[in-house]
Amino acid sequence: MASLSDQLGGLVYSTEHGDTCPHCREALDHCRCDVLEEQQRLAALDGTVRIRRETSGRKGKGVTTLTGIALPSEKLKQLAKRLKKRCGTGGAVKDGIIEIQGDHRDTLYQALADLGYTVKHAGG
Repeated sequence: MASLSDQLGGLVYSTEHGDTCPHCREALDHCRCDVLEEQQRLAALDGTVRIRRETSGRKGKGVTTLTGIALPSEKLKQLAKRLKKRCGTGGAVKDGIIEIQGDHRDTLYQALADLGYTVKHAGG
């Protein structure tokens, strides 16, 4: 039988700090887990933006994905907003990957090249 301390293994809420991170046990306002993940994601990139068209898992609807952009999350969202506006369509940012609805590879290639990024077409 598990002891009471095993059952209550992680502090989830504290009246002193509010919600706490289950990984680092810090208050969510001071959590460093996201910062470390962000630094690891940025360090793994080679500086080349890859543009590809994908349909898998989207019920046949095509999206253009942009990977390898070495920007922090907030700047990545701003860039995605700018690119969506340029293409005149919707999209999202998921796990450091920008998804733009539709096939806009050529438009996005030109837009990123104009911004000074090294860009490659990837996939078939």
